[in-house]
Amino acid sequence: MTSQSTCTTCPYCGTGCGVLATPNGAGGLTVTGDPEHPANFGRLCSKGSALGETVSTDHRLLAPQIGDSSASWDEALSLVAEKFRIAADDHGPDSVAFYVSGQLLTEDYYVANKLMKGYIGSGNIDTNSRLCMASTVAGHKRAFGTDTVPGAYEDLELADLVILTGSNLAWCHPVLYQRIAAAKAARPTMQVVVIDPRRTATCDLSDMHLAIQPGTDVALFNHLLTQSHAKGATDLTFISQSLSGFAEALDTANKTDVAVTGLNQEQLSEFSNLWVSTEKSVTVFSQGVNQSDHGADKVNAIINCHLATGRIGKPGCGPFSVTGQPNAMGGREVGGLANTLACHLDIENPVHRVSVQSFWNAPTIAESQGLKAVDMFEAVGTGKIKALWVMGTNPAVSMPNASKVRAAMSNCDFVVVSDMFGTTDTARLADVVLPATGWGEKEGTVTNSDRTISRQRAILPVPSDARHDWQIICDVAKYMGFTEGFRFSSPLDIFREHAALSGLAAKLGKDFDISGLAQISDVEYQSMKPVKWPVSSRGKTPNQRFFSDGQFFTPDRRAKMIPVRQPHLPQMLEPPQFRLNTGRIRDQWHTMSRTGQSPRLNQHYGEPFLEIHPSDAIQLGLVEADLVKVSNPFGSVVLRALVTDRISQGQVFAPIHWTGETAANSVVSDLVAPDVDPVSGQPDSKSAYVSLSKFDAVWYGYAVGVEQPHATTNYWAKAKLVDGWQLELADVSTPESWEGFARTLLQTGKAQCSSLIDTHKGRVRMAFHSGEQLVGALFVDQAPVQVSRNFAGMTLHQSGLDVLAGRPRTTQLDPGPTVCACFNVGVNTILAAIEDNNLVSVEQIATTLSAGSNCGSCRPELAALLSEARRQLAAE
Repeated sequence: MTSQSTCTTCPYCGTGCGVLATPNGAGGLTVTGDPEHPANFGRLCSKGSALGETVSTDHRLLAPQIGDSSASWDEALSLVAEKFRIAADDHGPDSVAFYVSGQLLTEDYYVANKLMKGYIGSGNIDTNSRLCMASTVAGHKRAFGTDTVPGAYEDLELADLVILTGSNLAWCHPVLYQRIAAAKAARPTMQVVVIDPRRTATCDLSDMHLAIQPGTDVALFNHLLTQSHAKGATDLTFISQSLSGFAEALDTANKTDVAVTGLNQEQLSEFSNLWVSTEKSVTVFSQGVNQSDHGADKVNAIINCHLATGRIGKPGCGPFSVTGQPNAMGGREVGGLANTLACHLDIENPVHRVSVQSFWNAPTIAESQGLKAVDMFEAVGTGKIKALWVMGTNPAVSMPNASKVRAAMSNCDFVVVSDMFGTTDTARLADVVLPATGWGEKEGTVTNSDRTISRQRAILPVPSDARHDWQIICDVAKYMGFTEGFRFSSPLDIFREHAALSGLAAKLGKDFDISGLAQISDVEYQSMKPVKWPVSSRGKTPNQRFFSDGQFFTPDRRAKMIPVRQPHLPQMLEPPQFRLNTGRIRDQWHTMSRTGQSPRLNQHYGEPFLEIHPSDAIQLGLVEADLVKVSNPFGSVVLRALVTDRISQGQVFAPIHWTGETAANSVVSDLVAPDVDPVSGQPDSKSAYVSLSKFDAVWYGYAVGVEQPHATTNYWAKAKLVDGWQLELADVSTPESWEGFARTLLQTGKAQCSSLIDTHKGRVRMAFHSGEQLVGALFVDQAPVQVSRNFAGMTLHQSGLDVLAGRPRTTQLDPGPTVCACFNVGVNTILAAIEDNNLVSVEQIATTLSAGSNCGSCRPELAALLSEARRQLAAE
């Protein structure tokens, strides 16, 4: 590999940012934003900025594993092929399944779908994208006739009104948030409305925050529809020429009780008046809409408002789903969902099935939908599925009722996992684990939320015996006897076939068409710039703004408005329970297999937590930093209490990222019921009801060490530091020997121990030195430990003589907990700069410290720190 920069694409959210990656000469990468990429124009979030810190091959799976032993590729592939072939022969093709990932490249996805649906002959391939955007797919297909995303990123900047609903854009899609923030700064008349039960970082940008009751989105948008009609904002020409179902949808909306939203009349009037008077409106929605047992209805309620007012197919207008994963869209395009065929063709349509089978020259074709994710793992548990292949994802943690999923996989006849790591919760349950390449090592394409196809390119060499996903899939296909259908020598071969198939789909009346790229040359593919589909081969450049002509992809070419009803809200059970909302945090991604390797990304929130309102905390006898047991009939977890009024009374919030690798008893998906939307099959991840109680630990601890710790306590959570590891601890029993406990925990070997033990107060402080260097330290107390985490971590590999004090001497600055992960700036550094330099704005903080000057996700926290600091100064 050269030291020149390579244009590639970030592997995290569906924004699809372009990055420039440059080898640093030490096996790592320097990563910056690509100023030419149309998604981000050089911006990156904290996660993208830290990509270069996550490419180490430490702890990577570097050879195939059969059971606990390394194996050759021939041994592993032949075993996988044999098990799948025997299961399909003996029990039928529906006895096998693939569960794949939105982090696969389009070419990987394509061959996996081809193998399952066209050669094995089952629809049993589904994807973790089912957990994040399946309701959008269902809503699009019901309204438009196919899964068409009508919007583009530039619409976010052209709109006069941006509605953000069920989306903490500032943390989950920070670059899109910054594009809106920049547009609003340039044009202050732009209005931003945030609809979310929580007060999130995104609210910092809003002109209006509507804290609706959870699950009442349909009621709110039905009200918006009725107000649009009552106040003359409906587009009667568009309705008569381009829509069906308007009267039915309006009639149903009129029967909706908007009071269930919990909003007062003033809020409702202000919102509806703003909507009615602002033609150029974009509604951005994400997991808060999709992850629901009526998510498809939520999506259609939003679409109904845009259709009725003609706010679609025009610049600065439209409903806009922002996807959670880097290639969720690519998976949708190739048929990676169990209920679709490739290129947006319909698995229920016999003409489509025959066309795809003929194009593939396949021996068979799936004749019906396969099992969607929740049903798939249910079938694994009942023994209906005999062989399961999981690719690049971690369902043992991410699926609802995850403990049942783990049990199902443990009892499955045969499980194979292909992944970068052999230590994930899912890989530990596999009979065979296959080493796959990851970002920076593989070639192919991804599609982002606004239909832009970008290249991912290899910068780093393939480590050891790892192979690309498409190669692994094609090799298994050949071992199964399907050689002719999988004679691909590169991702480009697969891309060309995919593009050619899309031309067939376009002739059958579908939207997805990249046939203009079917003859792309090797040189053109290598230098391929981001391109938004459609890209047709049919002689003229297609209009990339769908629906501008009022034509849709339904049989009558009219969009269909769907009557949607607000479901009854569940009754709270006794004893008093709390509604659990789940989601992401700013600096972590999914189950942290990549982001967890970046020390600075671990510093903002270093352990699993539960947001709880102060009034609820008082009633439960909880204070900040207590541990909380969160329980329901599906399971229980232990989380750190974060007492905050950004969550409403009766509600709690927990992030989804921690796994059995990174914490004990903290897999939040264990609490999520396997309830799904009946239309989309998407799980409802935001409406579990839970009981809370204080976790009565007899001691709490914090530790740092140079070796990866070995924890066995009731509660622990570990995170990687620059020079080692940190560990939060608690337990219900006291060790017989604190030194013996600490040595086992921190893997200190024969290091010299210094200790301070106060038995009466239950306080223990231990430091372990090897020569002159600190290799570990343990702090124990009867309450959550008051120690400077940053200071303790920084003393590793140093002389560490002051570590037992738990904080730096007055001459040393403790930066405090990280606020800005992009530049690793702590809260104490920020507060000191505010006071020393008399800073009065977030912009001045950014100029002085760089904090908040990159992705901007921390700017709401900076504003809060600034406000509190100025208030305290004024009070003095």
